[in-house]
Amino acid sequence: MALRPLDSFFFILSLFLLFTSPSDLESATQFCSAGRDYGGVSSTRILIKGGTVVNAHHQQLADVYVEDGIIIAVQPNIKVGDEVTVLDATGKFVMPGGIDPHTHLAMEFMGTETIDDFFSGQAAALAGGTTMHIDFVIPVNGNLVAGFEAYENKSRNSCMDYGFHVAITKWDEGVSRDMEKLVKEKGINSFKFFLAYKGSLMVTDDLLLEGLKRCKSLGALAMVHAENGDAVFEGQKRMIELGITGPEGHALSRPPVLEGEATARAIRLARFVNTPLYVVHVMSVDAMDEIAKARKSGQKVIGEPVVSGLILDDHWLWDPDFTIASKYVMSPPIRPVGHGKALQDALSTGILQLVGTDHCTFNSTQKALGLDDFRKIPNGVNGLEERMHLIWDTMVGSGQISATDFVRITSTECARIFNIYPRKGAILAGSDADIIILNPNSSYVISSKSHHSRSDTNVYEGRKGKGKVEVTIAGGRIVWENEELKVVPGSGKYVEMPPFSYLFDGIEKSDANYLSSLRAPVKRVRTEAT
Repeated sequence: MALRPLDSFFFILSLFLLFTSPSDLESATQFCSAGRDYGGVSSTRILIKGGTVVNAHHQQLADVYVEDGIIIAVQPNIKVGDEVTVLDATGKFVMPGGIDPHTHLAMEFMGTETIDDFFSGQAAALAGGTTMHIDFVIPVNGNLVAGFEAYENKSRNSCMDYGFHVAITKWDEGVSRDMEKLVKEKGINSFKFFLAYKGSLMVTDDLLLEGLKRCKSLGALAMVHAENGDAVFEGQKRMIELGITGPEGHALSRPPVLEGEATARAIRLARFVNTPLYVVHVMSVDAMDEIAKARKSGQKVIGEPVVSGLILDDHWLWDPDFTIASKYVMSPPIRPVGHGKALQDALSTGILQLVGTDHCTFNSTQKALGLDDFRKIPNGVNGLEERMHLIWDTMVGSGQISATDFVRITSTECARIFNIYPRKGAILAGSDADIIILNPNSSYVISSKSHHSRSDTNVYEGRKGKGKVEVTIAGGRIVWENEELKVVPGSGKYVEMPPFSYLFDGIEKSDANYLSSLRAPVKRVRTEAT
């Protein structure tokens, strides 16, 4: 299969650097960093020695040399001068920083705004080994460009790299034109459609169809929040009529069957249009089964579980303490025991492809807006800081997946899907120096008293685990070391993501096959009536 231009560049660069001796690293650096703007940051040289370097498809004992935000060399026994910062990674894993495909920072929602803005949310992410995330732009009165500009302003205090998806909440020719502008001029390659939240964000099937067609023509990935919004609205009324007003009513009003129905519907409409589909926050066996069937048939469907759905269950929603119960309210809801383990199995076998968080934090005061009516509890949980640790402990520590699988589901696959690999998601010569050092023997305890989110609660409170990120390097800078964050507002960079990722390979051919299979229109001889 032919390499894309970006892939070809990194492949050639890797060959060049493979045969470059340490004494030639200075000239190699000039090649790697050509045309890059580091905002005046002084040259940073780092050597990570003696670790096990892990990529999505292989691991090796090697050193990693970094200069000016770029990985220059990955090979054994690199020699450097005294001016280089040396990190000893003996007995530890050196891996690409995590990429979280699903966050909501500084998001206005349900009468309030998420407590974590781009600085606090990203600082928390860096402390947990995530070095890039992709947030969701919400349009301003349906206007996509206005929404994008608003999020540009929101993200000015960023301290790590980030990208954007854009939500579609209405349809007209202006939206269609704005989609093209965002793809061609602003580095957007994905658009999200909410099938839930009736009366606010929800779209109908006719709008979804128009959006799917436009996404296909632009090479942008269509994403869906899959719950049947009409049925959820009915379920909420039913719970209120039964006198169920607490957080448990949230889960009872939107059962797994409604997630399964909406997932199946979105998948079938995407198949009808013949465009790839990305299902966000897969929370139930019902939705996972629909994705499994579609993928088995050859359809290009991506399933994204989130950490909360993988390791929590819904018993917390029945806690008699409203503050405890309400912090677990999110949509789709955290499911009963059994769903999480099934999702873990699907992730380990490739039915689901990558892990997000849906980090959307509200503090206990904000959650109390729904004290007497679960429909008014702002939906969302934390996860940006905890994702990498929890997935390592739950999935790698238990033997369900390997270290290379861990890299794939927390970083590389996201980079591939959103067309920024191997700049991101890899420890390769020429890749961005977004790197973590993980100690598999180091333990952690999660607490709202020590986490870096601004929220006063944590849905993983008290959870203990093994496998801790001890060092985070973002853009070639050491930003987390010795339990200390060293981050600067405004140092993060917006990452443009080009259209037509690998998911679009073969779409034109399958369209041609479809047209040739129609055996239509049929030419018929008209006869005059006698």
